[in-house]
Amino acid sequence: MLKQITHYFLHLVFPVFIALIFFRKNWKKAYLIMLATMLVDMDHLFANPVFDPSRNSIGFHILHSYYAIAVYVLMLFFKGNVRIAAVGLLFHMLTDFQDFTLWAH
Repeated sequence: MLKQITHYFLHLVFPVFIALIFFRKNWKKAYLIMLATMLVDMDHLFANPVFDPSRNSIGFHILHSYYAIAVYVLMLFFKGNVRIAAVGLLFHMLTDFQDFTLWAH
Protein backbone atom coordinates (compact mmCIF):
# COMPACT_ATOMS: atom_id res chain seq x y z
CA MET A 1 0.00 0.00 0.00
CA LEU A 2 2.84 2.42 0.85
CA LYS A 3 4.39 1.69 -2.55
CA GLN A 4 1.19 2.76 -4.36
CA ILE A 5 0.78 5.87 -2.20
CA THR A 6 4.38 6.87 -2.90
CA HIS A 7 3.98 6.18 -6.62
CA TYR A 8 0.89 8.33 -7.03
CA PHE A 9 2.20 11.04 -4.70
CA LEU A 10 5.30 11.33 -6.89
CA HIS A 11 3.21 11.37 -10.07
CA LEU A 12 0.41 13.70 -8.96
CA VAL A 13 1.48 15.83 -5.98
CA PHE A 14 5.25 16.23 -6.07
CA PRO A 15 5.19 17.95 -9.49
CA VAL A 16 3.46 20.88 -7.75
CA PHE A 17 6.64 21.41 -5.74
CA ILE A 18 8.80 21.07 -8.84
CA ALA A 19 6.63 23.66 -10.60
CA LEU A 20 6.78 26.04 -7.65
CA ILE A 21 10.56 25.75 -7.33
CA PHE A 22 11.64 25.80 -10.98
CA PHE A 23 8.76 27.52 -12.80
CA ARG A 24 7.43 29.85 -10.10
CA LYS A 25 6.13 32.52 -12.46
CA ASN A 26 3.91 30.07 -14.37
CA TRP A 27 3.71 27.24 -11.83
CA LYS A 28 0.07 26.30 -12.59
CA LYS A 29 0.77 25.96 -16.30
CA ALA A 30 3.97 24.04 -15.56
CA TYR A 31 2.12 21.68 -13.23
CA LEU A 32 -0.55 20.97 -15.86
CA ILE A 33 2.09 20.30 -18.51
CA MET A 34 3.88 17.93 -16.14
CA LEU A 35 0.60 16.15 -15.43
CA ALA A 36 0.03 15.82 -19.17
CA THR A 37 3.37 14.02 -19.49
CA MET A 38 1.75 11.07 -17.76
CA LEU A 39 0.27 10.29 -21.17
CA VAL A 40 3.56 8.48 -21.86
CA ASP A 41 1.98 5.64 -19.89
CA MET A 42 -0.21 4.97 -22.92
CA ASP A 43 2.62 2.77 -24.14
CA HIS A 44 1.64 0.29 -21.43
CA LEU A 45 -1.43 -0.52 -23.52
CA PHE A 46 0.78 -2.28 -26.06
CA ALA A 47 2.19 -4.71 -23.47
CA ASN A 48 0.77 -8.07 -22.53
CA PRO A 49 -0.22 -7.99 -19.75
CA VAL A 50 -0.87 -4.25 -19.63
CA PHE A 51 0.29 -4.15 -16.00
CA ASP A 52 2.84 -6.50 -14.51
CA PRO A 53 4.09 -5.56 -11.02
CA SER A 54 7.27 -7.58 -11.57
CA ARG A 55 8.16 -5.69 -14.78
CA ASN A 56 10.33 -2.60 -14.89
CA SER A 57 8.75 0.01 -17.16
CA ILE A 58 12.13 1.62 -17.81
CA GLY A 59 13.71 -0.08 -20.79
CA PHE A 60 10.60 -2.14 -21.55
CA HIS A 61 7.93 0.20 -22.91
CA ILE A 62 8.76 2.29 -25.99
CA LEU A 63 8.17 5.69 -24.34
CA HIS A 64 10.09 4.47 -21.27
CA SER A 65 13.04 3.24 -23.35
CA TYR A 66 16.57 4.52 -22.92
CA TYR A 67 16.33 6.12 -26.38
CA ALA A 68 13.20 8.00 -25.34
CA ILE A 69 14.87 9.09 -22.10
CA ALA A 70 17.81 10.43 -24.15
CA VAL A 71 15.33 12.51 -26.17
CA TYR A 72 13.78 13.79 -22.92
CA VAL A 73 17.25 14.88 -21.77
CA LEU A 74 17.82 16.70 -25.06
CA MET A 75 14.48 18.46 -24.61
CA LEU A 76 15.94 20.17 -21.52
CA PHE A 77 18.01 22.35 -23.85
CA PHE A 78 14.89 23.95 -25.33
CA LYS A 79 13.03 26.78 -23.68
CA GLY A 80 9.46 27.16 -22.53
CA ASN A 81 6.91 24.37 -22.62
CA VAL A 82 9.33 21.88 -24.14
CA ARG A 83 11.65 22.24 -21.15
CA ILE A 84 8.73 21.91 -18.74
CA ALA A 85 7.61 18.74 -20.53
CA ALA A 86 11.17 17.41 -20.37
CA VAL A 87 11.29 17.94 -16.62
CA GLY A 88 7.93 16.22 -16.25
CA LEU A 89 8.95 13.28 -18.45
CA LEU A 90 12.27 12.79 -16.69
CA PHE A 91 10.66 12.96 -13.28
CA HIS A 92 8.08 10.45 -14.50
CA MET A 93 10.91 8.11 -15.50
CA LEU A 94 12.58 8.61 -12.13
CA THR A 95 9.32 7.82 -10.38
CA ASP A 96 8.84 4.62 -12.38
CA PHE A 97 12.47 3.67 -11.81
CA GLN A 98 12.22 4.05 -8.04
CA ASP A 99 8.91 2.23 -8.06
CA PHE A 100 10.57 -0.89 -9.43
CA THR A 101 14.06 -0.56 -7.98
CA LEU A 102 13.55 0.59 -4.40
CA TRP A 103 10.57 -1.53 -3.35
CA ALA A 104 10.54 -5.26 -2.69
CA HIS A 105 8.75 -7.20 -5.42
